[in-house]
Amino acid sequence: MPPIELTPPSGRYLSFTEREDIALLRAKGMSMRDIADRIGRSPSTISRELRRNAATRNGKLEYRASTAQWKADLAARRPKPAKLAEHDRLREYVQDKLSGVIRADDGTVVAGPDAAWIGRNKPRRGDRRWATAWSPEQISNRLPIDYPEDPTMRISPEAIYQSLYIEGRGGLERELVACLRTGRALRKPRARARKQRTGFITEEVTISARPDEVESRKTPGHWEGDLIIGLTRSAIGTLVERTSRYTTLLHLPRLKGYGTAAMVKNGPALSGYGSESVRDALAATLSPLPEHLRRSVTWDRGKELARHAELTASTGIRVYFCDPYSPWQRGTNENTNGLLRQYFPKGTDLSRYNFRELQAVADALNNRPRKVHGWRTPAEVFAEQVHSSSRHGVATTG
Repeated sequence: MPPIELTPPSGRYLSFTEREDIALLRAKGMSMRDIADRIGRSPSTISRELRRNAATRNGKLEYRASTAQWKADLAARRPKPAKLAEHDRLREYVQDKLSGVIRADDGTVVAGPDAAWIGRNKPRRGDRRWATAWSPEQISNRLPIDYPEDPTMRISPEAIYQSLYIEGRGGLERELVACLRTGRALRKPRARARKQRTGFITEEVTISARPDEVESRKTPGHWEGDLIIGLTRSAIGTLVERTSRYTTLLHLPRLKGYGTAAMVKNGPALSGYGSESVRDALAATLSPLPEHLRRSVTWDRGKELARHAELTASTGIRVYFCDPYSPWQRGTNENTNGLLRQYFPKGTDLSRYNFRELQAVADALNNRPRKVHGWRTPAEVFAEQVHSSSRHGVATTG
């Protein structure tokens, strides 16, 4: 085995060949700037290289390529010991700013709710631990102010995050992630956040391919839909007709075996709002309508409608998907979901409601007078649409 790493690294780091060139040019008496121009590197790179990796034998600095490469390989070894694991004072400061107790004006501790750490990812609207809860960025940038003369009291925000989330980095207790604002037990990489599993969405079903008549709201039969989500993986489907604002709620009961049966890879979603359940619920709701009242559905980009092609084949209704992060493209549905939260608040279990109860809530919305209809109700306007044909005009919307 060679004592040093001779394979060329990525272009970010100096290679052994470049270090040989630096040693030869330095021996000729060339300046650091001239060496940098010759090998195509920054002068600061050459300066750091000569300062960090020069040999120190015989009491003077001599730059040798083999010694410099050995030093660079030694410094690049992983894993390095975590800074928080080695410095007790720094670790205590970081832990105190993350998990320190909250105090009232008189100095007494305000404990807050008793929220035990259970290790779940993204706790949903449950009790959260009350703590000082400084962010890693706040801690990192406050250290030079609190300890201006102590260079050991320095740490980057990323080092704090790694000590919390990466096993083996040490230093901080795993439970302290509950003191972060997100409360995530697992870190969410940016690449994963940007990645969307939307392979079922093709160019033909994006909102740009939707007919222009949908935007005008003059032709009935174009719907907007989405899910409202509750606790314990519960959901209710919502459908709103764009012209009449008529609302229909989809009952999505949990399938047999939820909470008891073992999970099956690529099996049906037992929670009730998987792609098969949503497809069947939409088909059962839209199929009884006249053909001129089931022209299209505009949906969010959720995977619950991944089987849209099967829905189109069985009902004839076309499905279109909004652009990413563009809920305003189905603004009627978003507004209706806000109205529905009066009956189904966030942070509640939506699986408790049966079909009859959902129908009652939908009837309540559909019988509210609307200004856009000249104070007629969506139910009255939709009834006109049902009895009108696709060839003889559309319902009056006021």
